[in-house]
Amino acid sequence: MNPSISVANPCINICRMDQAGKYCQGCGRTLVEIGRWEQMTDEQRAEVTALLPARRPNRGTQAPRA
Repeated sequence: MNPSISVANPCINICRMDQAGKYCQGCGRTLVEIGRWEQMTDEQRAEVTALLPARRPNRGTQAPRA
């Protein structure tokens, strides 16, 4: 990865965990990923960022499951 390019923090200031307590409903990260974000390398951040779309499928297009 190019050292001059930094991976942006995916936080969107909607900071609450899903009902299972697994992922943040805003950014899709786990509590461990959120807590370690500042210490992660850009490669680690890119790996986490690549996982986020699968954790937040169809955001905003479906009603929450009961």
